[in-house]
Order: sequence, then C-alpha cells, then structure tokens
Amino acid sequence: MSMLQEFKEFAVKGNVMDLAVGVIIGGAFGKIVDSVVGDLIMPLVGKVLGGLDFSSYYIPLSGQDYGLPLAEAKKAGAVFAYGNFITVSLNFVILAFIIFMMVKQMNRLRRAAPPAEPPEGIVLLREIRDSLKR
Repeated sequence: MSMLQEFKEFAVKGNVMDLAVGVIIGGAFGKIVDSVVGDLIMPLVGKVLGGLDFSSYYIPLSGQDYGLPLAEAKKAGAVFAYGNFITVSLNFVILAFIIFMMVKQMNRLRRAAPPAEPPEGIVLLREIRDSLKR
C-alpha cells in the first residue's frame, strides 16, 4: 500500500473529519465567547467597579513616568503589567463560568429527553421471553 493511499484512508476516516469539524466550530465558538466576555460582560464589570480598567495598571521597571499609558510605557522600557494579568484572569473566570453554565444546561436538556422506543425486533424478543417464562 502506498503512502499516499494510506494517507487518503487516514484523512477520510470519520474520526479525523469529526475532529476537523470540531476544531473549526470550536474556533468560531471561542471567538463568540471571547466577544461575550470582552464586549458585553467586562464593560459591565468595569461599570460596577466605577469605570475601573485593570489593564492599564503597571509598575515601571526602567524608571519611566507612571503617567504613560501601558502601550507607551512598554515602548519606553520594561514594565510589570500586573493589571493586564488581572484582566486576563478575570476574563478566564468569567469564560469558565459561562462554559460551565452552558454545559450544565446541555446536560439538563439531555436528561429531559424521553427515552427512545426500542426497535420492533427487541420488543418481539421481549414478548417471546416473557411468554416462555410463563
């Protein structure tokens, strides 16, 4: 069997295609969730905390002035951007909570689905079994 033929068999297997679709859908879903956190939830958190934006907090390590925005301070020299870390950590916690709530809801919906009717052959076999017991 040639290497090209082996690769073709590998690439068209169901698992590989399922994985590819999952990665593509996951990437798109990740962008949606990032937008929900960054564009909808974090502005509300900032509003509740009095307009606080953690991402602009830093400690200059090269002696520059504190009055510079973070982007300019990074150009001027090394900075310890602890506020950016706080923002990313807060985004992660919110994101993890949203994903948890979605998975919890999906599991609840799966449990609520009524059990499927067994195939006719299984029903017939059960009837035969029950009649033989008598």
